[in-house]
Amino acid sequence: MLNLNELNKYKEDNRIEAKRAAGGLPKSLWETYSAFANTQGGYILLGAEEQEDKALNIVGAPDPERLVKEFWDTINNRQKVSVNILADRHVRIEEIEGKHIVAIDIPRADRRDKPVYINNNPIRGSYRRNWEGDYHCTEEEVRAMFADQATTTQDTRALERLGLDAFDYETVRRYRIIFFSARPKHVWESLGDAEFLFKLGCVDRAEDGTLHPTGAGILMFGYEHEIVKEFPNYFLDYQEHGDETTRWTDRIISSSGDWSGNVYDFYYRVYNRIAQEIKTPFKLVGDTRIDDTPVHKALREAIANCLIHANHYGRRGIVIHRRPGQITIANPGGMRISIDEAVLGGISDPRNQTLIKLFNLVEIGERSGSGLPGIFAVWKDMKWPEPALEEQFNPDRTVLSLVLRKTSDKAETSDKKRAMKTSDKAEGQKGEARKQAIIAFLTDHESCSAGDVADAVGISAGRMRVYLKELTNVGTILSEGANRNRTYRLKP
Repeated sequence: MLNLNELNKYKEDNRIEAKRAAGGLPKSLWETYSAFANTQGGYILLGAEEQEDKALNIVGAPDPERLVKEFWDTINNRQKVSVNILADRHVRIEEIEGKHIVAIDIPRADRRDKPVYINNNPIRGSYRRNWEGDYHCTEEEVRAMFADQATTTQDTRALERLGLDAFDYETVRRYRIIFFSARPKHVWESLGDAEFLFKLGCVDRAEDGTLHPTGAGILMFGYEHEIVKEFPNYFLDYQEHGDETTRWTDRIISSSGDWSGNVYDFYYRVYNRIAQEIKTPFKLVGDTRIDDTPVHKALREAIANCLIHANHYGRRGIVIHRRPGQITIANPGGMRISIDEAVLGGISDPRNQTLIKLFNLVEIGERSGSGLPGIFAVWKDMKWPEPALEEQFNPDRTVLSLVLRKTSDKAETSDKKRAMKTSDKAEGQKGEARKQAIIAFLTDHESCSAGDVADAVGISAGRMRVYLKELTNVGTILSEGANRNRTYRLKP
């Protein structure tokens, strides 16, 4: 049974859509069905409305049995809806406050069913959900969802426009050292580089018999200027910030030209910088000091996950922000399973299967869907705030935020009012610092999307929209355009 308090809590992330249904099913219902299915799922409530304060008001649905029949008749019509992802249990007649409503529980669609679209038109009939409601998917988003339907991963194909000279063989040499130190006297040890890369799945033969890098091979071992020939939006960006207000104090980017720019070298460069922040207790095993900790292992997993599961064809590239006590890791591409499934573990649905294998062979990363649960478990053992995993859309991004310090003991005192005031003050100070960072970024950039500013400042797109709205309301910045085309700039 549903109750009003639970539904209002569910509204916090805009995953409830209330619709009046006095004259039958509203036409906008199917746009919302598509939007919820293509995003994180949600509830449609027929016989309810949203009040000015955003709370739900139950008005009741006349003849709910007729509405249910009409719904099932329409959702099974392929000319109207591309796929029915619901079972009988997902559509129920509920009584709330003495009135009947129809509650439609729409789950997140499996990637093999996406995009879920209406009116027999995937380009014009695909929708997604954000904080402002349902919006038309861009053609880029639709094509990305179709690409994720594939049973083979995007990194296995031979890239016939590239030759073996696209590889940085110094990167290959470093990889071989680690590979064979973990596997002494391996049968591949005597192989030349081309044969070794072929065995790894980094090289494949075209139909004419010539050898070419695969997607995984060029990402792992290629030169950046060769990688972008296949992945034009490819970009790796690591930034160190002294505090919330500074843009960055140090930076590593793939396009700098003073290193290879591939994902393997980026992994080690970034991990070695981040590891400096982790305290290592003095521990001996025999006569050998052990400098590794569960936190180190979890951070290696987090960085590898970002590189492995990214959609390297996607926009805005990989961005990692390191601030004192906090790391934010964002990669292009949405989740191929739900966030709940990813955190629970046991399910693996990789976007780049060969990249996973390449990292696993040098003992980096997990194969069995246990990587994220391991990270969450380590953070729990350390009594640090739970990691925040967020999926963003338009463009698709996955963001993992890690806090590397305990919360204040004051927040756990019995004096809840004082703790709330302290928290509110701290949050207010943090918000002001972030607003100053936004203003500083827009000072150097004439016009940017919310996502661009969020990446630069290192917070989620959802939180960024709150700050941008506040700055717009007070006249500090101007917003131009609507929904996905909206940009922001400083007021002259």
